Amino acid sequence: MRVESISEERAAPPLHSIYFLYHELRPSRSEYSYVVETEKFKQHVELFAQMRSGENRGLWPELTFDDGHLSNYEQALPVLLSRGLTARFFITVGWTGNRPGYMGWPELRALHESGQIVGAHGWTHTLLTHCAPEALDKELRSARLLLEEKLGASITTMSLPGGRCNKHILAACRQAGYTQVFTSIPRAERSPSEFMVVRLNVRSDMTLEWIRNLLQPGSETLRSLERQYAIKDAAKKLLGDGLYEKLWGLLNRRERESGGEDYAG
Repeated sequence: MRVESISEERAAPPLHSIYFLYHELRPSRSEYSYVVETEKFKQHVELFAQMRSGENRGLWPELTFDDGHLSNYEQALPVLLSRGLTARFFITVGWTGNRPGYMGWPELRALHESGQIVGAHGWTHTLLTHCAPEALDKELRSARLLLEEKLGASITTMSLPGGRCNKHILAACRQAGYTQVFTSIPRAERSPSEFMVVRLNVRSDMTLEWIRNLLQPGSETLRSLERQYAIKDAAKKLLGDGLYEKLWGLLNRRERESGGEDYAG
């Protein structure tokens, strides 16, 4: 049984990393903020590969994907393999083989066998903070067990839908067998061994130069993102998940056919 590990190509982990979170790739531009053009993704990967080689005094880039969209296999995987990079793919298990536009088990097995790392993203993508005990067990434990059965691998990481969590959810993740949970907070990660790992959602309006500046030492771009996140987090608590979700969808031009609430983070 293959055990997950931090990216194999990293020889000497730096003190600070930043985890980038992608969702869907498309060959052409989309109005939906969380869809990234495939050509732009290629440019991102080229930059990340450069940052991982030689003497890098900036942030070390890591790649993650949420949901299990088919484009992760068809478009992202070839680009990653061409540069010898490993990413983490967090899979919404109940959608696998059941939802149009998302990977089936053959694609997911091929992704895993190529050396990429697979983790869980719940069963239905429900916000875990809204789950009753029985539903929470299915989102966490059942999702992990089915991935392990289908892939023949130990699944020890979980990406929290919408980034929503509290002490109760984190404790439930530990009890369900996860050693790390990934959320969506734009901040540099000091240690890859932390139980909760923060990530930056990648939007289509983030230019290559913007990302390059983000990765520089003492990045003001990153500090600005942290301030913006604090404001959004306060708004989320004030408005509640329902109203915040509707406003988020309008601002990001969310496409219902792409999964509705799937990317709200």
